[in-house]
Amino acid sequence: MPAWVAWVVVAAICGGAEVVTLGLVLGMIAIAAVAAALVAAAGVSVVWQIITFGVATPLLLTVVRPVARRHLHVPAETRTGVAALVGRQAVVLQQVDGHGGQVRLGGEVWSARSYDSSAVIPPGATVDVLSIEGATALVHPIDPIDLTTELSWPR
Repeated sequence: MPAWVAWVVVAAICGGAEVVTLGLVLGMIAIAAVAAALVAAAGVSVVWQIITFGVATPLLLTVVRPVARRHLHVPAETRTGVAALVGRQAVVLQQVDGHGGQVRLGGEVWSARSYDSSAVIPPGATVDVLSIEGATALVHPIDPIDLTTELSWPR
């Protein structure tokens, strides 16, 4: 078996594992293996193939990986649309439980559901928006109050 084929196999295994882990480490190793495969395909000795792999791997891990990771995480201030609402706070207008309710979010009234289906969040409570499913905000209370009992106000 030619050496370049072995490097391509290493690249394919690392690339496949990267798809599962999504850590960008195995992906960088796969790219370094492709570089070594190109050197091997050019007919260069095994020593230079290993040197190519050995230089490309730390270079990719220290230079390219941090840049790639920064591009994966979109800062909250640059998100738009529904994605911009995730992570914001809302105020409960109508009691929110596992089946429904309403919150004021971003100046608009949204249907809401408690992220914890057993929690009951009373009106006036402040909640964090954990995700948006369609037109429904999935929320979780900020205050660690007992959510299973209804608030009673002194009269």
